[in-house]
Amino acid sequence: MAFNLVLVNPQIPNNTGAIGRLCVNAGASLHLIKPIGFDIDEKAVRRAGLDYWEKLDLHVWESIDEFFTHNEISDNAHFATTKTDRPYFESDFKEGDFIFFGSETAGIPEEILNKYKERNITIPMTKEGRSLNLAISTGIVLYDAIRQNFSTFES
Repeated sequence: MAFNLVLVNPQIPNNTGAIGRLCVNAGASLHLIKPIGFDIDEKAVRRAGLDYWEKLDLHVWESIDEFFTHNEISDNAHFATTKTDRPYFESDFKEGDFIFFGSETAGIPEEILNKYKERNITIPMTKEGRSLNLAISTGIVLYDAIRQNFSTFES
């Protein structure tokens, strides 16, 4: 089972480390889009990812433009945002899909969300909260994608 988690401009090393650990355990690839708010060799990333970081299928891109140049994006992508009403569980995830998450502070850039508006998804929340932690959000959506494709999941 191969899904691709894409973090656009992540800012918090502990979140990225935890997401790296999640990816290893879920058999997913992690794509980091620069600029990144920390050095990926930082102790906090390695500590959060524990001994998993070396096993991670990691791809680091210099910019979002470089990522889009090297990866064909169409109906194989999902863009997580609080700026839509479409819940993630109404998406049909397929093996190899790209699941995008924005930075902890700014989310996915508006022009990307607008370009792929029909592919935007959200995690339903009460009105009391603005957003969930990035690592938690990636886990929620990634494991629903796995649930939808569980018959092909290789453990």
